[in-house]
Amino acid sequence: MRGPAAPTSPGPWDSRSRALLTAAAPPVPVADPAVVAAEAIQQTPARPARPVRRGPADPVTSLLHRHRALCERAVDPLEIAAGLEAWGMTDRTAARFRHRDVFSLAEELYARVPHDETLPVPPAPPRTPWTGRAGWTLAACAPGAVAVLALAGLALTTGPVRLVAGVLGALATGAALSLAVREGPLRAPARPLPTLPLWTLWLLAYAAAGDGFLDQVLRGGPDHAPAVVTPWGPDAPGGAWVLDTGPLLALALSVAPAAWCAHLFAVRARSGLVTSRGLAAFAARTRPLLLGAVAGHLAVLTGLLLLTGFHPGALALGVLLLLARLLAAYGLAEAAGAVLATTCAAEAVAVASVLASRLPGCTALGVPVRAVTDLWGPAALPVLLCGTAALALLVHATTALSRASAHA
Repeated sequence: MRGPAAPTSPGPWDSRSRALLTAAAPPVPVADPAVVAAEAIQQTPARPARPVRRGPADPVTSLLHRHRALCERAVDPLEIAAGLEAWGMTDRTAARFRHRDVFSLAEELYARVPHDETLPVPPAPPRTPWTGRAGWTLAACAPGAVAVLALAGLALTTGPVRLVAGVLGALATGAALSLAVREGPLRAPARPLPTLPLWTLWLLAYAAAGDGFLDQVLRGGPDHAPAVVTPWGPDAPGGAWVLDTGPLLALALSVAPAAWCAHLFAVRARSGLVTSRGLAAFAARTRPLLLGAVAGHLAVLTGLLLLTGFHPGALALGVLLLLARLLAAYGLAEAAGAVLATTCAAEAVAVASVLASRLPGCTALGVPVRAVTDLWGPAALPVLLCGTAALALLVHATTALSRASAHA
C-alpha cells in the first residue's frame, strides 16, 4: 500500500517556459483619457445648436436709452421719478428693473447720466412785489377788503349813485380776485383755460341772484316790486327779487384762508416727496393732507357764512372753487373746467325748465325742479348741483394730486 504523494516543486522546465512566454508577449498599451474623450466626441453625431437669446444683462440700460432726454434734463432724481410715473410706471413695474420702488430706480438713472455742471442755469422767473409770502398773503386778502368797501358803499348810497357804486365795487372786487389767483400758491403754472373765469363768474352771479330769480320764476314771474340788494342778508320786502351779497362777501373773505390751505398742502406734499420711499407711500401720505386742506377751508368758510348769513349753496360753491383752483395750480385745469361748465349748464337748464313748463303741453319739464324746491326751497338747487360737483372733483383731486408727478 502506497502513502500519500509528496508535493512536487516546479521543475526547471516550468520556470524557463514561463520566462520565455512572459518575454515574448507584447505589453498592453494604456489608453490616454484625453485621446479617448476626443475620439468619442468625434464619433458622437452633432446636434443642432439651439438659438441663443441675446438681451441686455442690465435692464436699466434699456430704460436709460428710452428716457435719456428726461434723465439729462432732470435737476434731481425727483424729476425723473415724476416723469417715470407720468409714463405709467409703478413700484411693481420698478421691480422688473431690480429696484424696490420708482424712487430708487430714478436715483440710479440720475447717477448714470453725466451732468455738466458748466451748463447755463435757466433764468429764474422775474420777481414781483407779490412773489414773497407776505406779498401773496396781502394779495389774497385784497378781495375781501375790496368787497367790504364795496358793500359799505352800497349801504351808504341811494338811487343812481348806489348803482354806480355797485358796478364799481363789482369791478374792483373782480380785479382783486384776479390778482389773488395770479400770485402765490393759487397761481397756475401755465395759462389756464380761458373759460374758467367765465364759469366762475356765472357761479358767483347765481350765488348772489339765482335763488331769488328762481323763486320769482316758480311763483309765476317777477313782481312789480324792484329788485332789492341786501348787503348783509336776505331780508327784503315781500315779493321783491332778492340780490343777496352775503355769500359773495363770505367767498371773497375766504380767499386768504384758501391760499394758506393751498400753501400748507404744497409744502407738506413736497416734503413727503423727499422722504417717501415708493409711490404708494407718497400717495397714502398726500391724500390726508389734501382732505385736511379742504376741511380747513370748509371750517373757515362756515364761520364766515355764519357772520354774513348762512347759505348752504355758498358753502358747497366755496369747496368747488377751491378744488378747481387747486387742480389748475397743478396744471390740471381741464378737469376743473369740465366740472365747472357742467355745473353752470345744470343751473341754467334747471331755470330754463321751469320757464319752459309754462308752454302748453310742457308742464312736465318743470316737475323735477318744483319737487326739489317744494321740499327744501330754492336754495336747495345750488346745494345739490354744487355739492355733487364738489364731491366729484374731490374724488378726482384725491387721485390726481396724490401722484408724485403733480408735485415734482
